[in-house]
Amino acid sequence: MTKSKARITAIGSYVPEKRLTNYDLEKMVETNDEWIVQRTGIKERRITRKDEFTSDISYKAVRNLMERYDKTVDDVDLIIVCTLTPDYKTPSVSSMLQAKLGIKNTGAMDLNVACAGFTYGLYVANGLITSGLNKKVLVVGAETLSKITDYTDRTTCILFGDGAGAVLVEYDEQNPSFISTHLGSEGEGGKHLYSTNLSNSMNGEDIIGNGCIVQNGREVYKWAVKTVPKGMQSVMGNVNMELEEVDWFVPHSANLRMIESICEKSSFPIEQTLYSLVDYGNTSSATIPLSLDMAVREGKIKNGQKLLLYGFGGGLAHAGLLITWTV
Repeated sequence: MTKSKARITAIGSYVPEKRLTNYDLEKMVETNDEWIVQRTGIKERRITRKDEFTSDISYKAVRNLMERYDKTVDDVDLIIVCTLTPDYKTPSVSSMLQAKLGIKNTGAMDLNVACAGFTYGLYVANGLITSGLNKKVLVVGAETLSKITDYTDRTTCILFGDGAGAVLVEYDEQNPSFISTHLGSEGEGGKHLYSTNLSNSMNGEDIIGNGCIVQNGREVYKWAVKTVPKGMQSVMGNVNMELEEVDWFVPHSANLRMIESICEKSSFPIEQTLYSLVDYGNTSSATIPLSLDMAVREGKIKNGQKLLLYGFGGGLAHAGLLITWTV
C-alpha cells in the first residue's frame, strides 16, 4: 500500500450505565449464566435508555477523547461514524454528531459494514489523509444493538450490547500509524447474519422481516474461523512481516470461543489478544475501539507496539489493519 501519512492521536469510549447480566437474562429466556459463559465468554452487556441513541453515545465517546487527550475537534474536516443502528435512516449519525459537537466546517458520513465497520472506517480515514484530501478525521464505532435485538430469541439476545469508541486520525508524515491492510467480502453469505429494512427477501429467499438481528451462528462461526486467519496472513504478507512481530491482536469481539479458534488456527497466542466482550458483549462496530481503550486504560498497550486489528461479520465483510500504536 502507499506509505501512510496518517496517525492515530487520541482515543475515547463510552458505554451506557445500565447493565444486563447473564442472571438478568435467566429471567427473560430459557438460559443460564454457565451456559452463556461456556459458549460465548460474555458475562454482561450495557444497554441504552429508551431515549438514548447512537448519536448520543457517539458524542459521549468523543467528549471522553477530548477530555483525556486535551484535544479540540473544531478543525476536524471529516466525521465518519461506523454503525448499523443509526438514529434515523436520514439524517446520518455523523451529521447529528457534527451538530452536537458544534463543528462548523466538516464533512459527515455514516459507514455501515456492521462488525467490520471500525476497521473499514480507519481504512477510509487513512486513505483520505494519505491522499491529501483531508487533514483531521474523527472515526467513531458506535452501536445501540439492544434496540434491534429480539429478547425472546435465546440464541441472539445473549450476545448483543451497546457502546461507542472514537479515535482521532491526523496528518503526520513523520510518524504514521498505518502499515498494511486487507479487505474482503462474501455477500453470498449475507443471509447468515442480517437485519431487514426495505426488502424481506435475499437472493430469492424469504427472510424474517421484523427488523431485529437474525443470525445463523454456526455458519458465521465457520466462515470467520476460515476467513480471518487467511486475512491475517495477507495483512502481514503485504509488508513481508510475520505474525510473531505483532504485539497485540485485536479482533472483533463476537464470541470468545470464535476468537480462541481464530488464534488456534493462526497460531497466535490468546494471551496477546485483546477483547471487550466479557463486560460489554458483542457491540458490533464498537468492539474493537472498546477493546483498544480498555487496554490503554489498563496500561497494556505501549507506544511503538504493533497491533493487528481485524473486523469481521455482517456482509459477510471483513477488514484487517496492521498499525503502530502512536497515541
